[in-house]
Amino acid sequence: MKLIDIISARQSVRKYSDKPVDREKIIRCLEAARLAPSACNSQPWKFIVVDEPGLKSKVAKETYGPLIRFNKFAAEAPVMIVVVIEKPKLITQIGETLKNKEYPLIDLGIACEHFCLQAQEDGLGTCMLGWFNEKPLKKLLNIPEKRTIGLVISLGYAPDGYKQRMKIRKTMEEMSGFNGY
Repeated sequence: MKLIDIISARQSVRKYSDKPVDREKIIRCLEAARLAPSACNSQPWKFIVVDEPGLKSKVAKETYGPLIRFNKFAAEAPVMIVVVIEKPKLITQIGETLKNKEYPLIDLGIACEHFCLQAQEDGLGTCMLGWFNEKPLKKLLNIPEKRTIGLVISLGYAPDGYKQRMKIRKTMEEMSGFNGY
């Protein structure tokens, strides 16, 4: 597959089959994330793979609640990936302050998209979740208090017949410009 085809096919999957995910495929996704670029090569991330069914269910339950139900599909995913923001290198921290940019968040986004594109190539579906209960997740996964969870990614196979949705995106003219705004 060409990269543009993988990008075009990748979508947020919100329904999963109960088919287990091969560890080799998870490792390929992690390798894709590991190779992502980052400011000053800080690599400010740690990907925690949760595939033990009991623990995975507890993690998934922390992505929705009685009033907020939109991530309830996460309970179907056989794997959850909790992505922790790690402390960047000193030079990156200085750059963050001087330039008022949150480089670790940018870096995390790049690494997570690498992960998701590799998953797509391997026939897996993903959904990046920004809504979750951080404190209970940290406790469940023994994440240090001073760390922040950046994203949770659901991972698994979409069920048979799961349709690719039509992508609604801005036009090329709306989202880009050459030599000026």
